[in-house]
Amino acid sequence: MAQLGNEYLALKKLVDDHVLDYFPKLDERTKVLSDSMEYSVTAGGKRLRSVLCLSFYKMAEEGADPAFALPFAAAIEYIQTYSLIHDDLPSMDNDDYRRGKLTNHKVYGEDMALLAGDALQSLAFETMLSDADKCDDPVMKARKVKAAFEIAKGTGTSGMVQGQVADVKTVSQNCDYATLRFIDANKTGAFIKSAILAGCFLGGADQKLIDAAALYGDCIGEAFQIVDDILDIISNVEELGKNTGVDAELNKSTYPALLGLDNAKKRVGELLDTADDAIAAFDRYGIARDITKFLRDEIN
Repeated sequence: MAQLGNEYLALKKLVDDHVLDYFPKLDERTKVLSDSMEYSVTAGGKRLRSVLCLSFYKMAEEGADPAFALPFAAAIEYIQTYSLIHDDLPSMDNDDYRRGKLTNHKVYGEDMALLAGDALQSLAFETMLSDADKCDDPVMKARKVKAAFEIAKGTGTSGMVQGQVADVKTVSQNCDYATLRFIDANKTGAFIKSAILAGCFLGGADQKLIDAAALYGDCIGEAFQIVDDILDIISNVEELGKNTGVDAELNKSTYPALLGLDNAKKRVGELLDTADDAIAAFDRYGIARDITKFLRDEIN
């Protein structure tokens, strides 16, 4: 099994320890909503997007206190969790397990799963912007607004949701490589890239780092999806925490299906080499390279 480095794990623990800090107290009559939200938010996972946000924030501003960016890291987890809850619904991917646990709708029902996802999406933006109007420093306020806007772009109609729509419309169809790239660049890559750029904006990154981060994000987003496609073939439910072989059952177009397994692995290597080169001059803490190493190890 691939392992993540200590720097990565330290930021992941920070997110895990504080991911519920921004949850509101609900009336006892609607406590089932917060229970449903908490069930999926605390179900585990690598916290990839939130760790990327924090790591690029640290790259942008050496010695910066991660606490400033922590609400954004938590918000990113809320959005990621909402998307997974909705992805798992019978009307979407119809999955029974996520991160080794029963999916949200299997525990709380489809109605509550839908509402929990809706609530998490709204809570994400409430968390990111809750104190923006109280911020006396116009520079810091502008950083927060710009970062939140970037996440909105990456996860909305011109990003993740657009990719999900294209994916739903091409299930069980043989799409070409360009269409597959369009789906995955939006469904998977756009959110990853927006989390990275949000970290840059929060840290006041210069244009050189922003350009390098954008290239890194593009490469990691594509590589992450290809690795996911490969693991659906070569891994198992115990290792992944979700059902495998699903893509083949649905006759979905994937990178291994279009390129062949060996060529898909080769493409991952090329993307990760480019990602490493892009941020070599900036990655003081090695976290970004931890991620590329982890993705390489996942399929080897």
